Amino acid sequence: MTSSWIFGTGVLGCWGAGDNAVLRMSQAVERGRMVALFSRAYFEVSRFTTEEWTSRLASRDASQRRETLVPLRIEEVEADAIPGLLRPLVVVDLFGLREEQARVALLRAVAGPVGTPGERPVFPAAPGAGRPGRLRQLGATGPRLPGSLPRVWNVPSRNAGFTGRDELLVRMQTGLAGAVTVLALDGRGGVGKTQLAIEYAHRFSGEYELAWWVAAEDPALIPDQLAALAVVTGCALTDTPREQAMQALEEELRTRSRWLLIFDNAEDPGALSGHLPTGSGHVVITSRNPHWHHLASPVDVDVLTRADSVALLRSRSRGLSEGDADRLAQALDDLPLALVQAAEALTAYTPDKYLDLLEHHADLATNDGTPLDYPRSLAAQVRLSMQRLGDQEPVAAELLRACSLLAPEPFDLNSCDPSARQDEQDEQDGAEALVPLLLDPRVFRRVLTAVDRFGLARVAGGSIQLHRLTQAILRDQLGPEERARAVRHAGFLLTTAHPGNPKHPATWPRWSALLPHLLHLAPADLTTPQARHAAVDACWYLLKRGTARPALPRLQALHQAWLQELGDDHGDTLKAATYLASAFSETQNHAQARDLDRDTLARRRRVLGEDHPETLISAKNLALILQRSTAIPATSLDPPPPPDPPA
Repeated sequence: MTSSWIFGTGVLGCWGAGDNAVLRMSQAVERGRMVALFSRAYFEVSRFTTEEWTSRLASRDASQRRETLVPLRIEEVEADAIPGLLRPLVVVDLFGLREEQARVALLRAVAGPVGTPGERPVFPAAPGAGRPGRLRQLGATGPRLPGSLPRVWNVPSRNAGFTGRDELLVRMQTGLAGAVTVLALDGRGGVGKTQLAIEYAHRFSGEYELAWWVAAEDPALIPDQLAALAVVTGCALTDTPREQAMQALEEELRTRSRWLLIFDNAEDPGALSGHLPTGSGHVVITSRNPHWHHLASPVDVDVLTRADSVALLRSRSRGLSEGDADRLAQALDDLPLALVQAAEALTAYTPDKYLDLLEHHADLATNDGTPLDYPRSLAAQVRLSMQRLGDQEPVAAELLRACSLLAPEPFDLNSCDPSARQDEQDEQDGAEALVPLLLDPRVFRRVLTAVDRFGLARVAGGSIQLHRLTQAILRDQLGPEERARAVRHAGFLLTTAHPGNPKHPATWPRWSALLPHLLHLAPADLTTPQARHAAVDACWYLLKRGTARPALPRLQALHQAWLQELGDDHGDTLKAATYLASAFSETQNHAQARDLDRDTLARRRRVLGEDHPETLISAKNLALILQRSTAIPATSLDPPPPPDPPA
């Protein structure tokens, strides 16, 4: 019999996306014999199955003793539902039989009338079949009915609401069907790695005679779970010492090929490597850690596509419109765990109310309820991951807390140079924890590796980027002391990454990368003079590039915050006022620019004196804006350039 894979109700060859389905179907039915699985769905006219069996009947050679079409009935089908041309065929029923009975019936039907009556057909032996082994003694070898589970099985129940992931499932199946025997599904927390592994095990259960689930989050608990498998397979007795039981299991699996082990939520490749069995069976690992290359073939599990996210939300939320589902999916980063939690929350909230809660209290929105599909809520998962990261690498945890206050864009840590600002003692007060990170390459690599291993942020080429939703949750979870440290560390990162004077075009590429973070940090979180200077320098960069409109609201916010925090006469407040007046002028708000320049000049005269350089610059700016506002031709407003960074 020509081997084939069964999808749906028709027996088709396996081919890739984009192939000519009709042509490939034609090629498949011309090779050898075809097994047709009769069911009610098989005879629906909308399916390709009609073309399959009619093509096979048309090509049948009556001179051959073997029929080219082998019909097997896998569910009860009324006689009048079967087309007339197929009714004369001898149909073998597989439904209602025990597994072993169904196996014998299947092999006899495929073998046909050739051979001695009653003779048991010979079936190809699997690798290692020369030795009986415990698994064969259990009667678990050989083909099974589609959807039936192996006798040795402890995989969690299938998720009836599983959505999408067809491409990843095909990638897993084709990968394991080839030379690869170990796959590592890696991705951020809540992306659905565990659910994907469960779905794979159930969907392809017919490929295995053993499938065993191992909770691998705590490596110390793995040996007991493998020893339990040895007992279930008969390799060991319940009182067999654990090490002997594991050794017996290793010997058994080495001679078998149709087994699947799933190590769920493994984090340390080194701790797991000693527990991976040898042989030609399959191993699937789920992990937030992407560093499995030396042990497994990695498969990156990303968020759902937007179409799948919308479908998931609407399938779990009655009456949810497609537009509202799309808005929710976008706000939730298409993250499966967050989507499932949101769907449950919509029983109590409208979409708008939930989006408002998510915007202002992300931790609360993602902590309300734990879906049955996942062991813990997204907020609880983030909190637990941060606790473990802090225990293992405290500097990494401090770095992530600082980044939670920055923009969601990547932040290039390679651009930070604390040695250039060592004389700025005020800047480093309270931020000493990050100095070794930026000065010692060994610490730098160790910290970023730890961040990457926990899957809380993307790390590449020395840049770090928190996922938007994770960032919001982490920011909400900061306690008062943690937030105070995060503020100091965020300011330290920004000032040590200061590109230099914005009026020099050579600094512009670095300003462009740093700009989102300097514009995002809350004005109240700019707690040092250097951080405040960097923030207004970013606005000056925008003014020099001719983009005053986005700089205007930021300068207004900075000026207002520093008026309240530092007072009207503070140097940083007056500097923000000078830049704000420039932005007003560039956006044709001449009256506001004039009033602000006049007030700034009066304050600098009183505080600094008539002859101070900053007082003279304010006088020049006021003269220019008066000239412009009275329609007298003049050059463009010339605010003072920011001070050059210290050597």
